[in-house]
Amino acid sequence: MHIRYLPDPVRYRHMNTEELRAAFLLDGLFKPDSVEWSYFEVDRTIVGSAVPVKRSLGLKAPKEMRSAFFAERREVGILNIGGGGAVAVDGHVHKLGKKDALYIGRGSREIEFASEKSAEPARFYFLSYPAHREYPVQKVSRADAESQKLGSPEGANQRTIHKMILPGKVQSCQLVMGFTELAAGSVWNTMPPHTHDRRNEVYLYFDMDENSRVFHLFGLPQETRHLVVSGGQAVVSPSWSIHSGVGTGAYTFCWGMGGENQEFSDMDAVQMGDIR
Repeated sequence: MHIRYLPDPVRYRHMNTEELRAAFLLDGLFKPDSVEWSYFEVDRTIVGSAVPVKRSLGLKAPKEMRSAFFAERREVGILNIGGGGAVAVDGHVHKLGKKDALYIGRGSREIEFASEKSAEPARFYFLSYPAHREYPVQKVSRADAESQKLGSPEGANQRTIHKMILPGKVQSCQLVMGFTELAAGSVWNTMPPHTHDRRNEVYLYFDMDENSRVFHLFGLPQETRHLVVSGGQAVVSPSWSIHSGVGTGAYTFCWGMGGENQEFSDMDAVQMGDIR
């Protein structure tokens, strides 16, 4: 486990590109036959991945958590962005195709990842927050997501938001999670941007070829910065930061939030004239 501390709005103003990437960008996810994760003090967020190729992989609690098992006091949201796979939770197997999600509630003792084919391994992305009570494990397939189309070809922001873990669909303590797909020819996401004073948000970018990039915008609305992000990398946005971006081509990103509430529409909008 890598323990990370996000800069505050004052310190980030004085950071260079290398320092900003080290603080806000998550690289090194999705290593074959490995479980990778980072722990952020902001909302006690854990962001990680598991890529079982030659063997199954268990999600164990590292010593830093001081827990008997990973989900002893946590809930977990999982999205498969690779080949077919399965997640076993306390002996119950849940098959996940690409862009299927799984919610795992507090108290689940054994979590194990597996792929259907080693040649096309599953690539499991997970996001975890503390949980105050237990809720049942629930799968949400891509077809079962609550989907919403936004944007237009003229604005280069035609996209579909797939809401998977949120009130009314999956009961959770604080986790809200889904993914957004951009249509061919569209490149912008979340513009005009917003902040969440009540929760943080994590973006994982994927479905990009090796030469594609997203210029992820973040920071204070009146003093923005950017990170150049490739497929399989994630960006952690604290509550004071916007989160938006533009790509060299279409892409997909998983978004996930945790904090004070679960209202998807609870956003602090930023006017275009105020962005600097």
